[in-house]
Amino acid sequence: MLPGVAVDESLLMRLVRRAGRTVARPALECFEMLLDGGTPHQARLTVLAALTYLLLPVDLIPDFLPAIGFGDDMVALTALLSLCGRHLTPEIRRRAQSRLDRWFPTS
Repeated sequence: MLPGVAVDESLLMRLVRRAGRTVARPALECFEMLLDGGTPHQARLTVLAALTYLLLPVDLIPDFLPAIGFGDDMVALTALLSLCGRHLTPEIRRRAQSRLDRWFPTS
């Protein structure tokens, strides 16, 4: 984690639950990349900026709009993963999937 930066996991959980699994998977991969000690500092800053955009209540397309509200968030996450994807390890993917399964139980 970045020194002096606190992450409110419950805020992220509320957002991705509202957005659904499609937005949740890349958001959680980015979140796990942020938490991972092996992620370079510059990549963490980029991830932090994208997750901050995702969590802001005011953005390009308001999240409360049905069907399109999370479109800009998906674009931001996709761009982030294309920029920082080389730091997305199998272990980070596994942790993100585990968190996704806990937040979106299938049974």
